[in-house]
Amino acid sequence: MSDSAEDSRLIRECLDGHAEAYGVLVSKYQDRLYNTVFRVVGNAEDARDLVQDVFVQAYRSLEKFQGQSALYTWLYRIAINAAISHKRRQRIMVPIDSGRRDANYEPADDPIQSDPSGRLEQDDRDRQVREALDGLSAEYRTVLVMKDIDGHKYETIAEMLNCPIGTVRSRLHRARMELRERLRHLMEE
Repeated sequence: MSDSAEDSRLIRECLDGHAEAYGVLVSKYQDRLYNTVFRVVGNAEDARDLVQDVFVQAYRSLEKFQGQSALYTWLYRIAINAAISHKRRQRIMVPIDSGRRDANYEPADDPIQSDPSGRLEQDDRDRQVREALDGLSAEYRTVLVMKDIDGHKYETIAEMLNCPIGTVRSRLHRARMELRERLRHLMEE
């Protein structure tokens, strides 16, 4: 059974009152949505809360899902919109501890770890890249994450954000240029 057919079956079961079918859909998509939302908001706790809210919102709106796109595309659009809204609200507040890492954060094994100064330099570069991404507007950061990190096609991004492909290309170009400018000092090292 294809993903789309399985999703359709599970949606029908949900609408017929079988809540456990929705649990299957949540299990199927929560990790992918979390990864994307985390990249947009930059905070693990916020990302978990937002993804949970996305699934609650989607459950309440499930009868409105018409199946014109894949369920994941629909969920992704809800998640991206929630992440963008969160980032907009967050810009108003001053972060108390922007350098704090997620308690579950574990760096990937790599040769740099054997060299303490190399590890410190890598951590510093990673922090600077995160800060540069955080400095982008929500629209730029979202398109950059969707294209360059999640690997979505322009058409998919346009559909998920409900905007023309030309707007996606323009935002992506501007996001890359702004990110490049913010990271210029790293490229010169």
